[in-house]
Amino acid sequence: MSISINKMVTLSYTLRESGVDGEVIEQTPEENPLKFVFGIGSMLPMFESNLAGMNENDDFQMQLAAKDAYGEIDENAVVELSKDIFIVDGVFDEERFQVGSQVPMQTSNGQRLNGNVIKVDEATITMDFNHPLAGTDLHFTGKIIEVRDATEEELAPSMGCGCGSGGCGDGEEEGSCCSSESSEGGSCESGCGC
Repeated sequence: MSISINKMVTLSYTLRESGVDGEVIEQTPEENPLKFVFGIGSMLPMFESNLAGMNENDDFQMQLAAKDAYGEIDENAVVELSKDIFIVDGVFDEERFQVGSQVPMQTSNGQRLNGNVIKVDEATITMDFNHPLAGTDLHFTGKIIEVRDATEEELAPSMGCGCGSGGCGDGEEEGSCCSSESSEGGSCESGCGC
């Protein structure tokens, strides 16, 4: 069976920065593979495009330029925010907002995103909302383990919960690549499909 729309795909892969000899960013071994429904928008479009038509037991290798992965670094995604907006019950959580911390945030229209704290001043916090892999070319090598028809239950999340509508969901699927908790997976929150 070939990879096509609404097929459940199971694969293992190694993700490297820049090229075949680049630093390993993430690995999903055959014992804990990535599983996703092909074509519902839960994976990076170019990642899926490179897998289309492949079959079980096929090996794959692909290079995704940053613009086709998580985009180039957007200087407008680095913002300075008043510490006042983070005061809860009159207290500012110093431990939570340290340089290097990742803080889940939500825009006024409900979009969820993670901000990386890059600077803390007396009155402000500077946060970077670029994806951690923005500006990075990605190189994948892997193997297709299984391709089968997705069940109705597996297709249900794509039918209205918001997962896959350009922003991935909430990271519930096992073994997804590039997620914000990358070793824990999540094809929805920020796996290769965000």
